[in-house]
Amino acid sequence: MTYTVQVKVMPLKDLLDPQGKAVMGGLSNLGLKAVADVRIGKNISMQIDADSADAAKAIAEEAAKKLLANPVMEQYEINIQ
Repeated sequence: MTYTVQVKVMPLKDLLDPQGKAVMGGLSNLGLKAVADVRIGKNISMQIDADSADAAKAIAEEAAKKLLANPVMEQYEINIQ
């Protein structure tokens, strides 16, 4: 069976996010002062052939740990659809 898996990768909350700060400055310059914080991350969509949803999640977990996210600077979340 083929599973659609979304991997959301975001900077760790304790780390500075320079891209987010740059976007926040741009939004402020546009007059959008109500935006309190911006964090920029990645959304990766994969089609995974696996015997079960748990197996697909395990494959996505391995991909995230080995390639998609840097555990020193980023956290990730996996969702199977």
